[in-house]
Amino acid sequence: MSTLPTLALPLPLRHLLAYGALGLPLAMAALPVYVHVPRLYAEAAGMSLSLLGALLLAARLLDAGIDPLLGGWSDRTASRRRLIGIALPCLALGMLALLHPPAVAAPLWLLASLMCTYFGFSLASVAYQAWGAELGRDGGERTRLTASREGFGLLGVVIAAALPGLLSNDLAQGLSGLAQIFPLLLLLLASWTFLGAPPSVARPRANGNLFGDLRAVLDDRRFRLLLTVFVVNGIAAALPATLVLFFVADVLQAEAWSGAFLALYFVSGVAFLPLWVVLARSFGRVASWVASMFVAIASFVWAWGLGAGDVWPFAVVCLLSGAALGADLTLPAALLADISEQPATDKQKESQPAQAGAYFGWWNLVAKLNLALAAGLSLPLLDLVGYQPGVDEATRGLAAVYCLLPLFFKTTAAVLAWRWRKTLEVC
Repeated sequence: MSTLPTLALPLPLRHLLAYGALGLPLAMAALPVYVHVPRLYAEAAGMSLSLLGALLLAARLLDAGIDPLLGGWSDRTASRRRLIGIALPCLALGMLALLHPPAVAAPLWLLASLMCTYFGFSLASVAYQAWGAELGRDGGERTRLTASREGFGLLGVVIAAALPGLLSNDLAQGLSGLAQIFPLLLLLLASWTFLGAPPSVARPRANGNLFGDLRAVLDDRRFRLLLTVFVVNGIAAALPATLVLFFVADVLQAEAWSGAFLALYFVSGVAFLPLWVVLARSFGRVASWVASMFVAIASFVWAWGLGAGDVWPFAVVCLLSGAALGADLTLPAALLADISEQPATDKQKESQPAQAGAYFGWWNLVAKLNLALAAGLSLPLLDLVGYQPGVDEATRGLAAVYCLLPLFFKTTAAVLAWRWRKTLEVC
């Protein structure tokens, strides 16, 4: 009597949600560091803007630079969960210190607390992303796991943006409340992830030279092509993110609506995530990602024609660009997860060391540098076109940088992704 082979059942929803839950507090930690810390230390600690800017830049460059090394370390450990467990207390302690600036020695306090926060955040993020790549047994599962992680992450951004204002009208007190709530929330959601996520599959630890393995990741042509599209598309997304508050205040003259616009943008990202997962399953992830780029392009074209008082039309821009954000966060990371788990050559298939950490380490480094590059590109361009905040006659140049420059980068990214679609869609 013959026995039919049994097919592995897809991961149940409870496993997908449990894996994604940790993404919420990790995203919550990222937003205050990038948005609130400069103002907090300038106002509460009285630090000079030049010193503050230099310390933040130095800390961010160091943070980005260590991501590949942390990824390589993750590949050389028996359990990525254990690394996450090491990282999370550092993150919680760093956030508590960072959002409570002292009256004296504020520069040293800022640098030390940033390093603690960045180390915990970066190590947890790289190990968490690599773990998700290994949990998925095929491209569809990796897409769903990534969508769960990024969906929880977007919810975390919304909570982190709203919570300080809900807790107090004073910025310092609101951030202090956020810092006190954060460790408990981190503990609860990390416990959900550790206890409820599916068991990790056995994997061989990387045992080669660390720097050789990191270089081998860059030798993977599929990774280089995906990274190229990711960089170009990431600049297109980071440019309007850097300039949106200027655009709302001076082009739309609707500064009071800034919070509502940002909330709509992120909520739209969460709401449309399931649609991108369905489309990816039906048409492929690259084709779906390209479709999302054209949705973003439509929003930039729409925004170019807006002016003072166009609140509701700009809400449509936020809705469309937020929908595209969900795809940007999910589909390229899912493609990367496939690349990290699918050796490129037959020789690699025979003995492939664990390299998901190294892939995501490089990926996170580039993502962080993209944010810095967008600011370094857009702000000098505003100066070049004669923009001055609050001056009505100078808003056309702002609108051009906000709308047309992302339009160029998004179109370029879409063309490249479509050209390389057969290489990028590895399974």
